[in-house]
Amino acid sequence: MANPVQFLSQVRDQAAKITWPTRREVVTTTIMVFIMATLAAIFFFLVDIAIRTGLTWLLGSVS
Repeated sequence: MANPVQFLSQVRDQAAKITWPTRREVVTTTIMVFIMATLAAIFFFLVDIAIRTGLTWLLGSVS
């Protein structure tokens, strides 16, 4: 195990290697997340309607 001074030095060296995303990258990925979440919500809404319609038809025709 390294002593605390070496550890802090290594932490500082690793922290210097971090590259933060630009504002444009953050905005672009945020918009993409919202678009994908909306598409997923629409997809599952349509699947839910299809399953409900199928079950209603199936259970209605059995009675």
